Amino acid sequence: MRLKYTILFVEDVAASIAFYERAFGLARRMIHESGDYGELDTGATTLSFSSLRLMTALGKTPGRPEPEAPVFEVAFETDDVPAALERARTAGARVVQEVRAEPWGQTTAYVLDADGYLVEICSPVHGAS
Repeated sequence: MRLKYTILFVEDVAASIAFYERAFGLARRMIHESGDYGELDTGATTLSFSSLRLMTALGKTPGRPEPEAPVFEVAFETDDVPAALERARTAGARVVQEVRAEPWGQTTAYVLDADGYLVEICSPVHGAS
């Protein structure tokens, strides 16, 4: 098996995808003509978005992100965490943690996206194996 995609449940798929394009420089793969589903090109695993309306119509009861008590994060790896954080900040992301060097050899920063999901911006891990 392989991880194919992660889907974030959002109010407005097109707006969320546009935010990720601006904030993280990702390329839009597609938005379905219904506007209820879309994907970004993020490499081997796709970051997808589904509307809350569609999920409700499918019989699901999607929760909303709780920025003060997240239960997961999306992480984007880059060689230039400070520049990536500044791009996200300029696009309207709310900074949760400024750039920080971690003891395990990684540089990290955290933001909240436009929907309140926690996003980590991180470098590759450089440390002892």
